[in-house]
Amino acid sequence: MTESTKDKRTTKFELVQAVYGQLGGFSKKEAADLVDQVFELMKETLGRGETIKISGFGNFVLRDKRERQGRNPQTGDPIVITSRRVLTFKPSQLLKEDLNPESAEAEAPTKRA
Repeated sequence: MTESTKDKRTTKFELVQAVYGQLGGFSKKEAADLVDQVFELMKETLGRGETIKISGFGNFVLRDKRERQGRNPQTGDPIVITSRRVLTFKPSQLLKEDLNPESAEAEAPTKRA
């Protein structure tokens, strides 16, 4: 990752601005409410343990990790890592191809005549 790529992030404010600018017909407040509602629905869905599948984009999956033994990296002492839920994202093949167009072309099967 280059330095300029590593530091570039899109904020919720920028998403609201994009909805407002690209869709039109919404006030800035309505665009902000729309973005907030999408995020709230995603949180509620994941909170129920359901997977979110967005066609052409990817899957958000909430997994339960059980308690396990670990080590304090500074002291080497054994510690117990508590159980927790983790959110994972698996991008769709279409998203992967959009993000890496040159590798998608190289991997594309050639058609025979």
